[in-house]
Amino acid sequence: MEKFTSAAHAPTSHKLTELHHTNEGHLTNRCLVAVALVHIGKPAVPALIGALRDEERDVRKMGALAFGWMREGGAPAVPALIECLGDEDVNVRRQAAWALGEIGEPAVYALIERLSDEDAHVRRNAAWALGRVGEAAAPAIPALTKLLDDEDSDVREAAEEALAEIQARSEEQ
Repeated sequence: MEKFTSAAHAPTSHKLTELHHTNEGHLTNRCLVAVALVHIGKPAVPALIGALRDEERDVRKMGALAFGWMREGGAPAVPALIECLGDEDVNVRRQAAWALGEIGEPAVYALIERLSDEDAHVRRNAAWALGRVGEAAAPAIPALTKLLDDEDSDVREAAEEALAEIQARSEEQ
């Protein structure tokens, strides 16, 4: 892992770079920079991908959150977000699943793997993301069906909603 630095990536904003270097290494600043980069949009994508690979889990989590806020604009980050689904930190995995669902990119097979995650929130978010993907998530139907018997009621509900969403979107076509 590396430290996320705006200067190490494509220039996005002199003010953000200045903010980051004012207190180099300060976790709060690096998290705030990741959030602020959302408002810059496409030019900020390389810097935010750097945030997903930061050594600090909170910066990685904020990077994933930022891509979710960008929605379709975060599509170039799908491969990096898929990597985050396997992060050692559960909160990073949760945010990555949520972001993938918001982006709407069919990262189906990586999300299917997360349906068996030990953390119920990750399973729930992966199921939700698959529902957002829609018809392209049809390969997830067997795994989602198994989640209907999950011990966690939120996971069961998310799986049920995802199955309904996949079905509804495939009927729209």
